[in-house]
Amino acid sequence: MSPQLDFDLDRSSPVPLYFQVAEQISEAIRRGDLAPGSRLDNEIQLADRLGLSRPTVRQAIQYLVDKGLLVRKRGVGTQVVHGQVKRSVELTSLYDDLRRAGQEPATKVISLATVPADEEIAGILSIPAGTEVLRLERLRFAAGEPLALLHNWLPPGLAPLTAESLEQRGLYELLRAAGVRMRVANQRIGAKAATASEGRLLEERRGAPLLTMVRTTYDDQGRAVEHGSHVYRASHYSLEVTLIER
Repeated sequence: MSPQLDFDLDRSSPVPLYFQVAEQISEAIRRGDLAPGSRLDNEIQLADRLGLSRPTVRQAIQYLVDKGLLVRKRGVGTQVVHGQVKRSVELTSLYDDLRRAGQEPATKVISLATVPADEEIAGILSIPAGTEVLRLERLRFAAGEPLALLHNWLPPGLAPLTAESLEQRGLYELLRAAGVRMRVANQRIGAKAATASEGRLLEERRGAPLLTMVRTTYDDQGRAVEHGSHVYRASHYSLEVTLIER
C-alpha cells in the first residue's frame, strides 16, 4: 500500500467497516494516489495496520475485485488494474481503438480455419448453407491483460488472412488493405455470465459479468463482409454512446 495513503475509519458509523475501507481505496485509485499496477499490502499486513480483522479486509478487497478496480494475481498479489477501456460505438475495430488510446493491443490467434457455414451464419452473410467461410477465434489483450474473446466469420476470398498477420494487425485494417470498403454495420450489445472456458481465457471467474457485442458489417455494395460475436470483460471495458435530440 502506498505509504502516503491514510485511512479514516469511523467505527461508530452504521456503514460497515469493509465498505469504508473499500470506498477509501477506491477514492485513492480515482485520485491517482494508487496508480494502475500498484500493489496493495497483503490482507494480514493491511488488517494489522488498520486494526481490523482479516475477514473484514478480505471482504473490502473482494468488493473492489468484483467492481473491477483490483485484480488478484498468483505470485504477485493484489494490484490496481489498468484503466478501463472506453470505446465509442462507431464502425471501428477494437484493435484500432486500443492503439489510438495507447493501450498496447496484442492478439493471440486461437484458431483460424475454413468451415462450412451453418444456416445461421449463411443467412447472416447471405450465402448458401454449407458454403465455406473463414472462422476466426482470437484473444485480444490490452496493456498485457486479456480484454476480449473475439469470434468472426468472413466470406471466402476477401483478404489473405494468416495467424501471423492477425497477431500483428487488426482485422479491419487487413480488410481495408485488401480493398474492402466497410460502410455500415448492424450491432447488438448485451451481457452474459462467463462460461468456464471464457473465464479461463479472460482470467475471470466462472459466472463473472461479460459484455457481449454481435455485429455484421457491410461494404459499400451492401454485401455482408464480416460477422462477429464477441465477449468483453465488463470490469475492463465499456461502450460510450453520444445521444442527439431529434
